[in-house]
Amino acid sequence: MIGLLGFAAIWGAARWFRWRWPWAALWAWWAAIMIIHAPLQVDNPLRAVVGGDFRGWLVFGLLAAVVSIYRLVFKALRGRAVVAPVAEAGPFRAAELDRYARHILLREIGGPGQKRLKAARVLVVGAGGLGSPAMLYLAASGVGVIGVIDPDEVENSNLQRQIIHTDQRIGMPKVFSAEIAMKALNPFIEVRPYHRALDEATAAALIADYDLVLDGTDNFDTRYLVNRVCAALGKPLISGAITQWEGQLSLFDTAKGTPCYACIFPTRPAPGLVPTCAEAGVAAPLPGIIGAMMAMEAVKHITGAGETLAGRLLIHDALFGETRVIVAKRRDDCPVCGAAR
Repeated sequence: MIGLLGFAAIWGAARWFRWRWPWAALWAWWAAIMIIHAPLQVDNPLRAVVGGDFRGWLVFGLLAAVVSIYRLVFKALRGRAVVAPVAEAGPFRAAELDRYARHILLREIGGPGQKRLKAARVLVVGAGGLGSPAMLYLAASGVGVIGVIDPDEVENSNLQRQIIHTDQRIGMPKVFSAEIAMKALNPFIEVRPYHRALDEATAAALIADYDLVLDGTDNFDTRYLVNRVCAALGKPLISGAITQWEGQLSLFDTAKGTPCYACIFPTRPAPGLVPTCAEAGVAAPLPGIIGAMMAMEAVKHITGAGETLAGRLLIHDALFGETRVIVAKRRDDCPVCGAAR
């Protein structure tokens, strides 16, 4: 009885004082009991105090040894085991469901529409005034893959309207600055930055890898190039443009019978006739308005919600707060998408 009480006292003291090696004290007590029983030929009065039966304590010690070895082996194996992450059921993580809850609540988008956004690949041409708000809203909306191509670096004069960039990233290539901002806003998306100009040699291969293209560039060479390639590949194109106080945008989807950019603007304007923002200036919020509309058109096109600007041209006059939409028709003699090409 005293032997068992000794074990209980040692275990209680180990728990109270938080001994690092409680099993060592228990084994020392067991060893002391065995030593008391060891001289079997001598009538040792301590034997009766601690139990009086050598065989009982021997069996007890062997069982305790087996349990101790099992615990040590199990602990070692558990330490070496690599726990595989448990995949969450469904296409969205719990954090994504919470993030996109306001979209999912919309009848026109819902869960199926959000899944289409996650599966979509969108290329943004130009990481400037129009591309900045468009990319931020595409990222926030949960577009799965966002590509961005631009050869320029962030300049101080950009920050008046190109809200995806920051003062700390002046001198950084715009595509990498945009990548930082989009990943900071939504870590669940993939961003593909291309720090180069879009040219004839690479445009087709790049655009072919995407489902939708947003063109927010500020030069006509690139606009006509993007339009030609998108029409040839059957890729939908959302094109926007701004100057001073006015902006415009439309969705060109020639694979579904809409006009292309060249149907509406068949001839490139003469040099100087349409000045750039650097030449004529631009109101800071204007690219935000048109760029956000471009992102809205992208979300509608991907999810199938509402009526897009396919076959229509939206013109916004910020100075007088007027917005009008005109119908745009396909031209049979268009060299890009017409029947005569």
